[in-house]
Amino acid sequence: MLCRHKQVEEVHPMMELSELREFIDKEFPQSQIEIEAIGEKSSRLRLRVGTSHLRPGGTVSGPSMMLLGDCALYVAILSEIGRVALAVTTSFNINFLNKPSADKDLIAECKLLKLGSRLVIGEVTIYSDGLEEPVAHAVGTYSIPPDAFSNRDEQ
Repeated sequence: MLCRHKQVEEVHPMMELSELREFIDKEFPQSQIEIEAIGEKSSRLRLRVGTSHLRPGGTVSGPSMMLLGDCALYVAILSEIGRVALAVTTSFNINFLNKPSADKDLIAECKLLKLGSRLVIGEVTIYSDGLEEPVAHAVGTYSIPPDAFSNRDEQ
């Protein structure tokens, strides 16, 4: 599992880091999010904060943090179940805890709490890069299509 202060364990995911990066680049070419790491039921992503992510008050917008959190869940899920493009968000709740720095990237650390055959639940903590206090915490649920495992190699 990934942790801010610990070494990443060696795991053998369904999708390797390079495969995930290639898949996201192909399917979401507009994305400005970088996949930094995957681990057992976990992921760490970075949003390179630019002017398009800012809101009045000199801070990162809520929708930008929600985007990062949702992507972190998606990546953690795909690393566990493989290339299931039609896994979709069914629920996403976010709490904004502290004002993010407008001049620092955002880092999302995701941990999957339940990995079922039809539903996956995970939590994401978002930080301004280099700062200890989280700026947001989210919990989300994804629905996995019923035929996902039989058709995953065709996607």
